[in-house]
Amino acid sequence: MVSTWKPGVLGIRFAPGGAAEQLAGLALQERQPARTRVARQGGSDVSGTIPQMNDDPGMGRGPNRRRVLIGAGAYALVAALAEHVLGLSEAAAQSATPPADETFAADHVRKLAEEMAAREFVRPRVELPEPFGALSAEQYRDIRFRPEAAVWRGENLGYEVQLLALGWLYDTPVEIWIVDAGKTRSLKADSTSFSIGPSIEKATDAAPFAFSGFRVSGLLNTADALSDFVSFQGASYFKAVGRGQQYGLSARALAINTARPGGEEFPFFRAFWIEKPSAAATEIVIHGLLDSESVTGAYRFVIRPGRSTDMEVDALLFPRRELTHVGIAPLTSMYFYGPAQRRVDRDYRPAVHNSEGLAVINGHGERLWRPLSNPKMLQTSAFVDKDLKGFGFVQRNRNFAGYEDIEARYDKRPTVWIEPSTSWGDGYVELIEIPISEEIHDNIVAYWKPSKPLQPGKKYRYAYRMSWGDEVPAVWSGSWVVKTQVGAAKNPDSTQFVIDFAGPAVREARELPLAELAVTSGATSNLSVQRHPELQGYRVKFELNAAGTELVELRLCLKLAGQLISENWLYRWTKA
Repeated sequence: MVSTWKPGVLGIRFAPGGAAEQLAGLALQERQPARTRVARQGGSDVSGTIPQMNDDPGMGRGPNRRRVLIGAGAYALVAALAEHVLGLSEAAAQSATPPADETFAADHVRKLAEEMAAREFVRPRVELPEPFGALSAEQYRDIRFRPEAAVWRGENLGYEVQLLALGWLYDTPVEIWIVDAGKTRSLKADSTSFSIGPSIEKATDAAPFAFSGFRVSGLLNTADALSDFVSFQGASYFKAVGRGQQYGLSARALAINTARPGGEEFPFFRAFWIEKPSAAATEIVIHGLLDSESVTGAYRFVIRPGRSTDMEVDALLFPRRELTHVGIAPLTSMYFYGPAQRRVDRDYRPAVHNSEGLAVINGHGERLWRPLSNPKMLQTSAFVDKDLKGFGFVQRNRNFAGYEDIEARYDKRPTVWIEPSTSWGDGYVELIEIPISEEIHDNIVAYWKPSKPLQPGKKYRYAYRMSWGDEVPAVWSGSWVVKTQVGAAKNPDSTQFVIDFAGPAVREARELPLAELAVTSGATSNLSVQRHPELQGYRVKFELNAAGTELVELRLCLKLAGQLISENWLYRWTKA
């Protein structure tokens, strides 16, 4: 079913059992294996008991992936990665570890990505001794990083790097290099960095053989203690937090064929180069080499921890083949239920979600707010645009009472905002919503899709800023949606909507604004606007009678003296 109710906004809802829904279900199941409850608590990892990123949905897996044979022996791993990632000869690679003190130039990763794109894709293949080739969750938790082995421990730089082991769901080995004064040094995963617990018998000193990622800690929350603020682990997934926050939604470097027939492709980082910061530096620089069957990429992250942890991302893509459906700056989150859509009964918590809405500022400066949903069937929405100003997943309710979850602390999950640094041209923000029955699964995806396919043999650059904080950093004097509530109306054939607005534009208004409401089908009634003294804003109420239709798109905004003073609230109602 396709609904086109406004130029520039396209909504698609897939029928149950269709190819797209089956695909999305496979992708969801594959990249979202059951996660433990402790993973959602967001607490710090004590001596590496379980990495803080263990609720990351990537895990290097995808529905169409070929099984990665992860290897057994540091020499074999180094040989495979050095030859295919770093361009070394097999003889040089097998001589020992990758050479230290190589020169690292600004275009080092770009050259590697460009050279790799001209060759056939080769996935790293090595063999691991049992049980490291098939670790259980309990065994993986028994691989503990030694805190004293943290990179830059004792150097008083204000930053440390802690390594994450290969194994369990994280089955793609990653090379990690440290760059110091222009020279590189390769890190090695063995017993000097990790301790192996009793659930893994007869582990050799070379275990765990490889890394799956890393996390960086800094002086985020206090001036005398280091706290994690960013982590890279699983495919091309990464996540960050601002001051006082807990890990929530994730970002990816790139998305390919998400929720499309034929299967999603998951690019992954083969290698990272982490630049050593100077003492008291306010930022840390990380380079990543991306690879997959269809594309290679060179990424540069400049990360500044703080009240909001901000990133500058510079991505260069080199397609091996035509990319007809590629997602730039993809975000992945979880929405189970909330006041805007309460499909779950018998749960004491008012809301369960990492993000409650998608916010967009389009090329015309128009602000859109789309509450998220946990639909009965897979849904996609496309917000067509040119020269996008920004988009992101937002957690607006910062009150504990809005969630009542002492463990998960959804009130402390970050908002992530993407702001292009260069013109991205024509395309659209695509929102994908996948049904879930448990909160352990991420089911919401959004990214920018260029209007034209990316062609092989060409280079594409996408630069953007990311903000991981409490709110959208774009300052605005208008008004925004504070809460959307949906429930039963007195008429059994109708649905009641209650939308609250707050912000400078309505806080200072002396007269009631006009609510402008549009729907694609059905009929609305009892539209009203009233002052909301608790918010110093306004509450809009109305009822919708869908008149037997399956899907209705709604749009609401506030105007004063003929001028738009609010976000455009968008909502998709579907038949239960």
